[in-house]
Amino acid sequence: MSELVARTGRHQQRYEAGCRLIAGCIPFRFRCSEGNKSEKIVEVLMINSTSGPGLLFPKGGWENDETVEEAAAREALEEAGVRGDLMHFLGHYHFKSKTLQDEFSPEGRCRAAMFALFVKEELESWPEQSRRVRSWVTIPEAVECCRHAWMREALENGFNQWSADGMITTMKAVSMDDGGN
Repeated sequence: MSELVARTGRHQQRYEAGCRLIAGCIPFRFRCSEGNKSEKIVEVLMINSTSGPGLLFPKGGWENDETVEEAAAREALEEAGVRGDLMHFLGHYHFKSKTLQDEFSPEGRCRAAMFALFVKEELESWPEQSRRVRSWVTIPEAVECCRHAWMREALENGFNQWSADGMITTMKAVSMDDGGN
């Protein structure tokens, strides 16, 4: 049993212009290619949906007592049981929730701030482990099994664009900040 506890309820939920504000991330790591040990393959961590088929990235409500970055990191910990470094803001993604409509967002409109999270620790025990299964997948596999179009867009347009344009530069800068480790 995890000593960490997931937040519940909506009493501190942030809203803006009729949209529920969401924070989430695309957790990732590097794996050595089997054929070429110097070639690194990017894998992303996805979790099962509790409301149907397909896989998701960790995300949830951004609350009044935290920054959007803190909310994204909290959701990764609560839902996927991972900790790491938020590396890059991937963008805002709009979607409609069919199940989470309330008085502040009667149409279920949501705006998600998504980040790339470089995973440094995978916990054996985490708050939602009884409801969630983690899966490390390649980016093409993630595109195929992603439940929501907006998350697929965050992966394809946000994460892949950052990966192509600046991931290596960002990762080297972080490595230098950590003393080259």
